[in-house]
Amino acid sequence: MNSKSEAFLTQQVPMAWAEVGQSHPHESAVLHVLGEATYTDDILEPQGTLHAALGLSAKAHAKILSMNFDAVRAAPGVVAVYTHEDIPGTNDCGPIIHDDPILSEGIVEYVGQPIFIVVADSHDNARRAVRKVVIDYEELPAILTPQAARDAKSFVVPPMHLARGDAQAAFERSPHRLKGELHVGGQEQFYLEGQISFAIPKEGNGMLVYCSTQHPTEMQHVVAHALHRHSHDIVVECRRMGGGFGGKESQSALWAACAAVSAAHLRRPVKLRADRDDDMMVTGKRHCFYYEYEMGYGDDGQIIAAKVEMVSRAGFSADLSAPVATRAVCHFDNTYYLGDVDIRAMAGKTNTQSNTAFRGFGGPQGAIAIEYIVDEIARNLGMDALDVRKINFYGRNDEEGRNVTQYNQKITDNVIHELVEQLVTESDYRKRREEIKAFNATSPVLKRGLALTPVKFGIAFNVTHFNQAGALVHVYTDGSVLVNHGGTEMGQGINTKVCQVVAHELGIDLALVRASATDTSKVANTSATAASTGADLNGKAAQDAANTIRKRLAEFAAKRHGGTAEEVRFENNFILVNGEEVPFSEMVQKAYMARVQLWSDGFYATPGLHWDPKTMSGNPFSYYAYGASVSEVVVDTLTGEWKLQKVMALYDAGQSLNPAIDVGQVEGAFIQGMGWLTTEELWWNAGGKLMTHAPSTYKIPAVSDCPEDFDIRLFKNRNVTDSIHRSKAVGEPPLLLPFSVFLAIRDAVSSVADHRFNPPLRAPATSEAILNAISAVQALAE
Repeated sequence: MNSKSEAFLTQQVPMAWAEVGQSHPHESAVLHVLGEATYTDDILEPQGTLHAALGLSAKAHAKILSMNFDAVRAAPGVVAVYTHEDIPGTNDCGPIIHDDPILSEGIVEYVGQPIFIVVADSHDNARRAVRKVVIDYEELPAILTPQAARDAKSFVVPPMHLARGDAQAAFERSPHRLKGELHVGGQEQFYLEGQISFAIPKEGNGMLVYCSTQHPTEMQHVVAHALHRHSHDIVVECRRMGGGFGGKESQSALWAACAAVSAAHLRRPVKLRADRDDDMMVTGKRHCFYYEYEMGYGDDGQIIAAKVEMVSRAGFSADLSAPVATRAVCHFDNTYYLGDVDIRAMAGKTNTQSNTAFRGFGGPQGAIAIEYIVDEIARNLGMDALDVRKINFYGRNDEEGRNVTQYNQKITDNVIHELVEQLVTESDYRKRREEIKAFNATSPVLKRGLALTPVKFGIAFNVTHFNQAGALVHVYTDGSVLVNHGGTEMGQGINTKVCQVVAHELGIDLALVRASATDTSKVANTSATAASTGADLNGKAAQDAANTIRKRLAEFAAKRHGGTAEEVRFENNFILVNGEEVPFSEMVQKAYMARVQLWSDGFYATPGLHWDPKTMSGNPFSYYAYGASVSEVVVDTLTGEWKLQKVMALYDAGQSLNPAIDVGQVEGAFIQGMGWLTTEELWWNAGGKLMTHAPSTYKIPAVSDCPEDFDIRLFKNRNVTDSIHRSKAVGEPPLLLPFSVFLAIRDAVSSVADHRFNPPLRAPATSEAILNAISAVQALAE
């Protein structure tokens, strides 16, 4: 972060009493730094705790003919071995479609699929024992790529189709047309804390499950079904995760179920902690996508017709592939108006890990395609890609006809024009473009590239009923406050923001408010902390609860001191009533003595949302978050090595609840998205085994990959939607900002032939991919 970013964070929001809008540190920052933050594996183990490990398939698609566990049971420390036959209830952990067995029932569908559980007296003994099994397989044909799945018509859900206007007629009247294909790889979540669940039997049929999960309620349901018990018998708790990124939304269920089934049989606590290799072999990742596209456009670069077919690698089961595909379809437009458009999306069933949620949830995969295409249009016309982007932007909010998306939602908050113009000016984009052109003309080996890319990202769950949240707020007689809500903390700062909202509502210092662990016995029927809605939903619910208590205290204060409840103010740890300043804690104590209720629940449901999956139309999003970034790279055309030299990004966080946390989120999302598009390559061998299943072969960005000049700024804006304090989400949208890195690399590669040809650069743009693109451009230039 540079000095300009730091200066921004010191700005104060001019309010009479404001705990929101301030750059407070993360509520667990000190605990993180000191190593005192408690994660699931840090919880003290009760006496008699056992440890589990999973036995995994060695084949991509096969029938299990026999299994011999004699050597497993004879291994040191082994207590029990369980298969699908030992699951008392439903052998399924699929979040939508019930096609995802907890343990294989005789057919394995990918290398790494869990087949059995070994429970032993230690983690290491359990891990060693699972390797002693002898399994006889009958191999079956395997499908490994999305293209092969499409050709075989192998899908986990029916194909989707969204059309507006008459794309074919629009193509016929287009002065220019282009066709092409693009492959964008998937991405491992690579959370620092791996998958882990710790199940502890309780009296009666009770089961307490500590789980590193983004969705405690889903874990509660899966465990209850697996044990054939009611939900009220199961309590799932999560204080914090060491990262989630979508990988712990649905896929933590398998680990929770296996730990709980083992604990239920043995009546002893059982912990199941995945080593990194097993975690990566078992769990799904971001969906890779293959695209075939056609575009019609005018002499000025304006898009006239658009057609795209996108096929994702869903893996062996549906998991969340349908909503991921839906969001990809809804984000193919990104910031551009597409009048006549035909979009088809397919979720290919492959014999690989069942891919799942990952920060952006299909949005990045949808938007990267249109950005790649716009880049090609500009090169074909000899124009700056920025100018092609600007001419295709959605109209301003009062510009009828060009402010309606392909799924029929009217855009009422478009700030992309102003945001991009501000970034162009502050980044000296035009001047740098000329400087880079001059540099490349005299540099035969090192080539520099520059790109500016915009972002528009819809905020809400596409499934309308998930857009709800609950919270509990307790005010104690000493004036301190405890809040519990349905969101889960994974480092993103949701607890900090929710506590800020509560402190602001009650007019007290943030230090007086504490958030407790997410717990299904406190707030029930919660939604996943996902879709960038965590602070929006849970902040509103907590505000509702705190406001109820505030009203009760105001009524009590007015009754006791005179005046009206509406005139009572809460600020600076005091309650101002009828000219008197009464300390908050003193008024609370008096209210308690007068038997005023000092706790409340709160609830929030996002209004105005609807979606018809049959017509692929509706109003699925509460609002849009916008942003743009400029990236400059240098590429060594002999080796394919590259370096990101400079980044400036401008992100629309609305009226930020916490600028420090939001800037940090943008920085992290940018680097994570850059990794997806450049270094993080998933590779399966011909037998369907994932070979990049450890840090030795799977390369996430490191500190050395961050640019020295990394300037992240928040765009000054106020959400037109009644979000929590008019802020905007910051979890997923910034992950699309590093499109500019990928396209800057492509810009540098195309300069090898003076930008006369479109480099066929795939993502991730590894050094190998860059060299392949350079060779292709050089061949065209000969």
